[in-house]
Amino acid sequence: MKITIERTIPAEAIDTFYDIHVAAFQPLSTKAAARHLLSAEEFRAEMTDERIEKYVAWSDEGEPIALATMTADLSAVPWVSAEYYAARYPEQFARGALYYLGYTLVHPDHERHGVFARIAARVVRRCTDARAVCAFDVCGHNDDVHQIGKSIAALSRSLDMRVETADVQTYYAAVFNGRLPRAA
Repeated sequence: MKITIERTIPAEAIDTFYDIHVAAFQPLSTKAAARHLLSAEEFRAEMTDERIEKYVAWSDEGEPIALATMTADLSAVPWVSAEYYAARYPEQFARGALYYLGYTLVHPDHERHGVFARIAARVVRRCTDARAVCAFDVCGHNDDVHQIGKSIAALSRSLDMRVETADVQTYYAAVFNGRLPRAA
């Protein structure tokens, strides 16, 4: 397996990655309040957007098996407030070392082969070398079940880094059951 960093994904590989994206994020449609599944058009736009780096893991046969996205141009991520992060981390922003990690996808046939760890290691190395801030978001379900935040924080045992909560979005639902009966 080899990992490359691509600015764009070849058109013939985008559908393969989109299938993996659907498999990974469709189950969240009933487990997370925010929409995680991109439309095919949205996904294709990200794959051809040169501002977004694509960390691609390739099998020994040359097939794409995993993908992570990261950008230093936070305006490339429509749901992120670049101004918020620039105000919070002005020094890293000024030197182009403020990154946003979009998502990581691994083909189901390769989930247990350390592919995620190898891509994560490349991202971590890049961030460490740049003395960067790498922001990312995780839905409550994935954080509870897969303990993403704790896994990332565990890196602090071997690196000079810390993981902090940047913000929290809470979704509420007001359930109306009609009017209360009048008191007699």
